[in-house]
Amino acid sequence: MAYSECEAVEKPVLFAASMRQPNSFFATAVACSCCNFAFADVAMDEIQVTATRRTTAVGNIATAVNVVTSEQLALRSLVTDALASEVGAFVQETTPGQGAIIIRGMKGSEVVHLVDSMRINNAIFRNAPTQYVALVDPHIIERIEIVRSSLASLYGSDAMGGAANFITHQPQFFTSGGGLRGDASVAAASADAARSISVGAETGNASLAGLARISMFDAGNRQTGDQDARTPFTAYSYHAARLALRAAPDTARTWLLDLQYLQQPKTYRVDELIPGYGQTEPASSEFTFEPNTRAFAHAQYQHGDGLWSADWTVDLGWQRIDDDRTTRNFGSTTRRLEHNASDLLSLNIEAVREAVDRVWVFGLSGQYDTVSSTRDELDLTTGARASVLARFPDQSTVRQSGVYTSLQLDTGARGNVVIGGRLSAVDIAVPGGASIELTDLTGDLGWTFHLTESWDLLANLGRGFRAPNIFDLGTFGERPGNRFNIPNDELAAETVLHMDVGLRHADESWWGELRIFALHYQDKIESVDTGASTADGRIITQSRNLSAVDIEGIEFSADISLTENLNFAAVLNVVRGEIRVPGETNTPADRVPPLNGQLELAWQASERWRLAPSLRFAASQDRLSPRDSNDPRINPQGTPGWVTLNLTAAFQASEQLQFNLGVENLLDKQYRVHGSGLDARGLNFIANASLRW
Repeated sequence: MAYSECEAVEKPVLFAASMRQPNSFFATAVACSCCNFAFADVAMDEIQVTATRRTTAVGNIATAVNVVTSEQLALRSLVTDALASEVGAFVQETTPGQGAIIIRGMKGSEVVHLVDSMRINNAIFRNAPTQYVALVDPHIIERIEIVRSSLASLYGSDAMGGAANFITHQPQFFTSGGGLRGDASVAAASADAARSISVGAETGNASLAGLARISMFDAGNRQTGDQDARTPFTAYSYHAARLALRAAPDTARTWLLDLQYLQQPKTYRVDELIPGYGQTEPASSEFTFEPNTRAFAHAQYQHGDGLWSADWTVDLGWQRIDDDRTTRNFGSTTRRLEHNASDLLSLNIEAVREAVDRVWVFGLSGQYDTVSSTRDELDLTTGARASVLARFPDQSTVRQSGVYTSLQLDTGARGNVVIGGRLSAVDIAVPGGASIELTDLTGDLGWTFHLTESWDLLANLGRGFRAPNIFDLGTFGERPGNRFNIPNDELAAETVLHMDVGLRHADESWWGELRIFALHYQDKIESVDTGASTADGRIITQSRNLSAVDIEGIEFSADISLTENLNFAAVLNVVRGEIRVPGETNTPADRVPPLNGQLELAWQASERWRLAPSLRFAASQDRLSPRDSNDPRINPQGTPGWVTLNLTAAFQASEQLQFNLGVENLLDKQYRVHGSGLDARGLNFIANASLRW
C-alpha cells in the first residue's frame, strides 16, 4: 500500500520506539526523516520482525528481544557501540573499528548477524570475535533488533546464541505529488580525535521513492584513561555509500532495490603490534586489514493477500566481503600480502497467513558462498615476490538450503504458543580436500502465559546448530595469540540446546523483565594445541570438535517512570560458563563476560532539553579458560572490574535542528573491557548535530 509521508510513525514495523524498553527513555526523542522530530512521549509497543520473521508486538511473544533505536547510535562510531549496555549483550573490541557482539556468552559465527534479515555471516566468519559488523554504516540504521535465543528454525546454521538484525531506513512514499527531504549530520569525539559526516536525501511520490546517502568517518589514535600519550596503531577510517529505490505499483505490491557499500581502507590489528600480557615484544611488525570492504545488493518483492490468501515476500541478495591483509612477523624481512573474499548469494521465499487465532509462516531459503583466497610473500631485502599457500583453500564453496515453518497459536485470553521447525542441508566443498554434506532438523517452542493484565510468564526451548564453514575447515597460517593453524577436513556440526524462563511486567508506570537462561553446547569446535610448534616459535593448532560447554545466566532489565519527566532504567547481566573435555578437568568457558550492566536516570528538563547521566559497570573476571589465560589480550590474573560515569544530553533547537552531546568516562578511569585488545577510551567529549529538511 502507498503509505503516508510519516509512514515511519504510522507503520511501527519500520520505526520502533518505546518508553517501555530499558535504556530507551533518552533515545526515544522521535526522529524520522520525514516528520517533525521534536521530543515526544511515545508509549507504543515496539514492533519487530526478527524473532518471528513477521510484524509482531514484542509483548505478544516469549522470545527475549532488545530493540535499539537510531537515536542511540547518534553518538557512536560503530553499530556495535550502542549494544555495550544492552541486556543480554556484551561488546568486545579487538581493535578500534572492529567491535564484536557477544550474546549470552556466544560470539562470532555462533550468532547470526543480519542486515534487513539477510545474512552477514559467511563462509569465512570466525567462531570468535569478528570485524565484519563494522562494515555496516551506522548512519543507515533505523533500529537494531537483538534476539537472545536460538532461532535456528527461522535462520538455520549459526543462529545458536541468538540474532543481531540491523534494520535500515527504507525510502518513504509521499502522500500526493512529489517531494524532496533530506538530512545531514556531523559529529566529533575527543578521545579518538574522531570526526564524521553523513548526508542523505529522499525523493519520490505516492508510488515511487528513492534515497541516497554518503558517509565518511576518520579517527586518530586513541586516548585511554589516565594516560598522556595516545595509543599507537589505533587510527582508522571508513567511507560508505547507499542507494535505494522502492516502488508500489498498487496497494498490494511493493518492490525494493537496495545497494550498500562500506570500506575501511586500513585498520591496524593493535594486539599484534603492541606487546600484550606475557609478551616482551609484539607478535608482528606489520598487521593491517588493508582494506576490509563490504558490498551488498538486495532486491525484495512483497505481495500482500496473494496466493493462498498469504502475504508473500521474496528476497534476493548478494554480499561480497573483502578481508585483505598485510602482515609481517616481528623482526622478519618477509611481508605477506593476502586477498581473502566471500561472495554470498542468498534467496528467501516466505509466506505469512493470518487467521483469527493463529499465524502461519512458511519459507524456503538458500545460500551459495564462494571463497577466493591468495597469499604472496615479498622479501623486503631482495624485492622478490612469490605466491604461497593461501589462508583459505581458493574457490571453496558452501551451499545451504532449508525449508521452515512457524505457527503462533493463541490460547485464549491467557497467552499464546509459538512452534517452529526447520530442515537444513549443507554442502561444503574444499578443493583438494574432503567434501562435507550434512542435514539437520532444528526447532523451537515459545510460551507466553498472561498471569494478570500486567504480568506475563515466559518460557522458551530451542535446538540450534552450526555447520562448520571454510574458516573452520581450511584455515591455514598464523593466528593471533602466537598460533599457527593447520586445516582439518573432518569436522562435524556443532549443536546447542537453549532454554530460558522469565517474568515480564508492563504497565503505564514501569516495564521490567527477568530471565534465567541455560545453554548446553555440544561438539564445540575448538582450536587445539597439537603439541608442535613452527620454526619461529608459534604454537601449531588445529580446529576440532572437542568440547561441550554449559552456559547459564540471569538477565534483568527495567524502565521505571518516577515522575512525568523522570525515568530510571537498569540493566544487569550475569553469565557463567564451563567447558567439559573428555578425560580432562572442567574449566571456565572462553570469553565469558563478567557481571555487567548500567544504571541510567533520564530527565526531560523541558520540551527542548533532555539529560541522562548513567553508570556503566563490570565486575572483575578471573574465571579464565586455559585459552583466555594464554591470550595476550587478557590479563592472566583476570580482568579488573570498572565503573564509568557518563552523561548524554539532547537539545531540540528547532523542528529541523537537533544537537546531541555526550561525555564518557567522566573520571578518566583506565580500564579494559574483558577480552578486548586494548584499553577503553578515557575522558571522551562527543558532539553530534543533525539537520533535517
